[in-house]
Amino acid sequence: MARGERRRRAAAAEGARPLERARGAGRRDGRASGASGARGSAGGAALAVVVLALAFGLSGRWVMAWLRVRRALTLHPAPSALPPDSSSPAVAPELFWGTYRPHVYFGMKTRSPKPLLTGLMWAQQGATPGTPPKLRHTCEQGDGVGPYGWEFHDGLSFGRQHISDGALRLTTEFVKRPGGQHGGDWSWRVTVEPQASGTSSLPLVSLFFYVVTDGQEVLLPEIGAKGQLKFISGHTSELGDFRLTLMPPTSPGDTVPKHGSYNVFWSSNPGLPLLTDTVKSRLNSWFQHRPPGASPERYLGLPGSLKWEERGPSGQGQFLIQQVTLKVPFSVEFIFESGSARAGDNQALGQLVGSQLTQALENHAAAFQERFERTFQLNEKGLSPEEQALGQVALSGLLGGIGYFYGQGLVLPDTGMEGSEQKVDPALFPPVPLFSGVPSRSFFPRGFLWDEGFHQLVVQRWDPHLTREVLGHWLGLLNADGWIGREQILGDEARSRVPPEFLVQRAAHANPPTLLLPVLRMLEGGDPNDLAFLRKAFPRLQAWFSWLHQSQAGPVPLSYRWRGRDLALPTLLNPKTLPSGLDDYPRASHPSAAERHLDLRCWVALGARVLSRLAEQLGEAEAAAELGPLAASLEEPRSLDELHWAPELGVFADFGNHTRAVQLKSRPPQGLVRVVGRPPPQLQYVDALGYVSLFPFLLQLLDPSSPRLGPLLDILADSRHLWSPFGLRSLSASSHFYRQRNSEHDPPYWRGAVWLNINYLALGALHHYGREEGPHKVQAAKLYHELRANVVSNIWRQYQATGFLWEQYSDQDGRGMGCRPFHGWTSLVLLVMAEEY
Repeated sequence: MARGERRRRAAAAEGARPLERARGAGRRDGRASGASGARGSAGGAALAVVVLALAFGLSGRWVMAWLRVRRALTLHPAPSALPPDSSSPAVAPELFWGTYRPHVYFGMKTRSPKPLLTGLMWAQQGATPGTPPKLRHTCEQGDGVGPYGWEFHDGLSFGRQHISDGALRLTTEFVKRPGGQHGGDWSWRVTVEPQASGTSSLPLVSLFFYVVTDGQEVLLPEIGAKGQLKFISGHTSELGDFRLTLMPPTSPGDTVPKHGSYNVFWSSNPGLPLLTDTVKSRLNSWFQHRPPGASPERYLGLPGSLKWEERGPSGQGQFLIQQVTLKVPFSVEFIFESGSARAGDNQALGQLVGSQLTQALENHAAAFQERFERTFQLNEKGLSPEEQALGQVALSGLLGGIGYFYGQGLVLPDTGMEGSEQKVDPALFPPVPLFSGVPSRSFFPRGFLWDEGFHQLVVQRWDPHLTREVLGHWLGLLNADGWIGREQILGDEARSRVPPEFLVQRAAHANPPTLLLPVLRMLEGGDPNDLAFLRKAFPRLQAWFSWLHQSQAGPVPLSYRWRGRDLALPTLLNPKTLPSGLDDYPRASHPSAAERHLDLRCWVALGARVLSRLAEQLGEAEAAAELGPLAASLEEPRSLDELHWAPELGVFADFGNHTRAVQLKSRPPQGLVRVVGRPPPQLQYVDALGYVSLFPFLLQLLDPSSPRLGPLLDILADSRHLWSPFGLRSLSASSHFYRQRNSEHDPPYWRGAVWLNINYLALGALHHYGREEGPHKVQAAKLYHELRANVVSNIWRQYQATGFLWEQYSDQDGRGMGCRPFHGWTSLVLLVMAEEY
């Protein structure tokens, strides 16, 4: 996974926000119309610059470099694959509101550049005497919360999540009710209970419900007795009139009110990344919680006033938060009512609270389970109730992790000039929206290009419309050359969680084109809605593939090379290749322009195959005439053998300037440094047997009768190489890079661990070759069943033990490793159980 130095990225860097401000903060919201203007004027401006350059005698190389920079920062002119205003409540009311803030434990927002945001924080009062309560808000790796995750989430209108926090168990639920012209109503229920039954000392807990605006929107709080906020009325251009109401707390499953103590705070919006710190800084006054007939208890609360505090600049937005404090167990409901949903004949529409909310939640849960079985048929296929529950959690966690982002990314253009002449500062890309899944709510709560293709294989089976929305947004990120940045860091909240050295996306660097995997499923499925979408999307898909094919071309025809490998620094065992997605997977020991990367060639071959078939089906004769021969050439066995079959290794391999006589040695005071021995590097095949070696098999580019298929199956099945009881390991256990750290501070990542996305591809390939006539049919079918059993059983065991899906799994004992929860491509376990490839 192209995550960079992932362990260094855990903590947000304060330098991220000043960087954006220095480069044009204040332009990041709501400038989409300017993007189309930039596209419209690009040709004229470019011509003017060429004329001026010639007039002043500037070189043609300078002019070309300037044009390349401009194109890198200009949106692609092709029509959008999505309808105009596709995220608006007028076009897609059912998707306007959602849990589109995956990095917070619970919150909702609108799909809008200037959204209305709502969220939940909580704290256990007095858990540690003499210290402030731990305020929970954003999902973090090391905050001690967990396990947590969605039990049910349908991606549209309903969800139920469970969160374990020490002695507490929280359940957050929501349901949406359609109506009106602004996205309808929604209701939340938050239930807090002791983790263990029969607890004698029940803790005092504060919940904080907040609403944030991002501009000129109006919020008017209505205060009641005892400081309780009766409701918040408001108005925005997208939502019209609305009302938010915090209902009185009750005992779980009851409608009788339970005594709570209330505090409120109202201020200008401090900035979304600062919400948690703002509340922490205000929790500095002691109050008394006095339930009738019980002894009072002290708690830390917000200032008990609705005075307008810290008025900021006009247009900065508002932040209004209400704290309710009481003894567990209890439930609290928070509801949003749209004014337009109560217009006309719906004026008497009641609030979705209490027993009506309970019934709605139960109906949605039952409907989810019925639809789940109808879609994936796990019960019919003989999976246990526990395995079915795992599948539901995998799907729900993926759907509950879909976010809506808006902002400007930082891009380093590719000038095409060598040496010092190519130096150019990063610049802001035009403001763009992105509707996308995320790999991990705690560690990677933003869009990653090569992850998203795998995500959508799962989502597409559940809700094809959602997949079309997501793909349309990703294709909307194309620049004028057809490039898409591999990591999308859009908006303040996303930016605040990324160290500054990882903010910049380089316009010369590619990423595996996995979005073509769900495109291929669309093509094979024949759904008229999918085909209509693909017709609109084709110009952008073609531009994206064309950029990949041309920009990553290798040193000889039909070879390809990932741009953007690390330099051969003295501290790195093997320079990483982040654009490949396989980060530290071993490549040629000495990076050079002579390299030929096997996995990239296979991705390009898959892309040519998919785009060629799509062009033929759509009647795009000119594109088909260009793509068809390319696809045939890339799939021609002799060409693949000539460039990548290593007879001395007995497998396919990368090619480059390489020696295996490289190791890290301790050299005080420098620490671990790279030492190159003999023989010196020379152009040869790279002896790094692992996932890359399998790519012609993984992407099903080999004929079932290919003489190369047997050796690959033998290596796959060999426990000395890739086979483990928990899935296929990423690097051969016999490799000298196996489980080796890449530097003193960079432990192994793709050097032995089991990754589910590649295991899913392997299972799909085994399933394919096990059903096709050929000399390896029986062996492939046998390996398929054994590998599927190993993968499913290990993920199930680790989920039972920890309550989490994990980023990767140990090839030695199967334990979960990396970040968690990881409901990105590890959710593919559902498709493995359903045998959907």
